[in-house]
Amino acid sequence: MSRNLAERKFNRNWKGILLFLLPAFVLYGLFFIYPIFTVIFTSLTDWSNFRTMHFAGFKNYSNLFKNPTFLKAIRNNFIWAFVLAFVQVPIAMTMALVLARKPKGWKLFRTVYFLPTVISGSALAMMWKAVYNPTNGVLNAILGIFSANNGTNWLGDMNTALVAVIVQQVFYFGYFMVIIFASRLGIDDTMYEAAMIDGANVWQQEIHVTLPMLKPVLITAITLAMAYGFRHFESTYLLTGGGPNHVTETMGTFLYTKLSSAKWAEGNSIGTTIILLGGIMISVIRSVLSREK
Repeated sequence: MSRNLAERKFNRNWKGILLFLLPAFVLYGLFFIYPIFTVIFTSLTDWSNFRTMHFAGFKNYSNLFKNPTFLKAIRNNFIWAFVLAFVQVPIAMTMALVLARKPKGWKLFRTVYFLPTVISGSALAMMWKAVYNPTNGVLNAILGIFSANNGTNWLGDMNTALVAVIVQQVFYFGYFMVIIFASRLGIDDTMYEAAMIDGANVWQQEIHVTLPMLKPVLITAITLAMAYGFRHFESTYLLTGGGPNHVTETMGTFLYTKLSSAKWAEGNSIGTTIILLGGIMISVIRSVLSREK
């Protein structure tokens, strides 16, 4: 009945509704649809160094997927995406559930954990560059106290560079923590009271009550984390520039290198690849996580 009423109202007022939606459609098309189609089209040309572009088909894509550096960048982006989704988000969830129990000082800790989110990513990257400094960095100084370090070059060693860059990002979980925390507070307390009456301890309450109720917001958090992992650029560029020997290279840093060299078409082919691979991966993960079982 209500659906039929809504349909009748729409049929009667559709011109006014479309008129109000028109500005949003225009802005969406101008600043999202048009740029994407431009990127895709120019990626199929030989556009570079401000020369007149000519259609080149899939040559740029063929060259990209033959480039070992780009393949390494794809691998690193997948690592970034899965670490942020399945390490950072669970850490954020754990802290959100602890704070939702409102232990002593929970408001202070909520603020402290969220604070890095409002700080410039460039500033944080520079701070970690100082922490990882091989000669006078804080990390080596602390490890030196226990005679566990002899001046490791964390960002310059091929065996530690990627781990070092990822680790400094994982613990900035405040953004996801606040999202999950807000959703957790929205769960009715009577559900926990009923679980307690049935004999469920705190751990069982979180497993059988909280997590099922938080499933939609957890899927959203994982999706956002994977999207960030696939478009990651800032901290890697500032800490290592993709080195040493491209071991920390991402598609974002590789894209920046191409655009800096005025290789516009090659850069846009990388951008298109990021969109396609990211979209496919996120769609698959959401499909798997959204299953009832």
